Amino acid sequence: MKLTLGFSPCPNDTFIFDALVNKKIDTGGLDFEVVLEDVETLNKWAKEGKLDITKLSFPAFFQSLDNYILLNSGSALGKGVGPILITNTKQRILTNEIDDKTIFLPGENTTANLLFSFAYPCATNKSFILFSEIEEAVLGIAGSLGVIIHENRFTYEKKGLQKIIDLGEYWEKKMNVPIPLGGIAIKRNSGRLIHLQVDSLIRKSLEYAFVNYPAITSYVKEHSQSMSEDVMRKHIDLYVNQYSLNLGAEGTGAIKTLYEVYCSMNNAGVESDISLFL
Repeated sequence: MKLTLGFSPCPNDTFIFDALVNKKIDTGGLDFEVVLEDVETLNKWAKEGKLDITKLSFPAFFQSLDNYILLNSGSALGKGVGPILITNTKQRILTNEIDDKTIFLPGENTTANLLFSFAYPCATNKSFILFSEIEEAVLGIAGSLGVIIHENRFTYEKKGLQKIIDLGEYWEKKMNVPIPLGGIAIKRNSGRLIHLQVDSLIRKSLEYAFVNYPAITSYVKEHSQSMSEDVMRKHIDLYVNQYSLNLGAEGTGAIKTLYEVYCSMNNAGVESDISLFL
């Protein structure tokens, strides 16, 4: 049986899926047609139900509950891992000034956008661009702001950009739960047995990767967009953790909290009759 599988080329995802897609582990008769795309493209595809299994941001998952259910393995949650709001000026920027500025964000359906709106609900002058272009966009327009994710956490200061606020830290202080960034979802109509098998395979793939870490495999390097191995490891260390192996009670609780916040911010009711989790 062949299933389509989408995830990003970022080191945290390729690290998790390397052993699975390259059959370093026994896949139990399942084959995977892999699609590597940036997370916002995967978010849009999820709302269309395009792939059998997909990485996606949690707001996109909440919009796709009719089609997808979340697996226990493969997610990105944690503490101190959230997006960062940056600027190109060293002058202090007040909260009411942020409301009027242009904000570059990595996608309308991303958790970064949700966390920014959670902190700054009145800031609506948003421009959505590819996450890897945000640093240069902020550098190019005086007084503009940007929300950075992924490896840009490790590069923005070297480019002379300044942090205004860590949106993840703001979320943690306000809600007292870890930050849910993204997860792995599977089509509900795939059936319970396939759900369980795929979930188990992702966990085994990650366990295989952990056994061989800190070695960086050729598969991770191939898709790392010329990052140094040091940045790749920082990326993996930040976004791959115990929640990636299994969400557990704390992880599922954090996602439920984010879902309730998402519904409140979008004036939507919580879908209590639809299970979020496997």
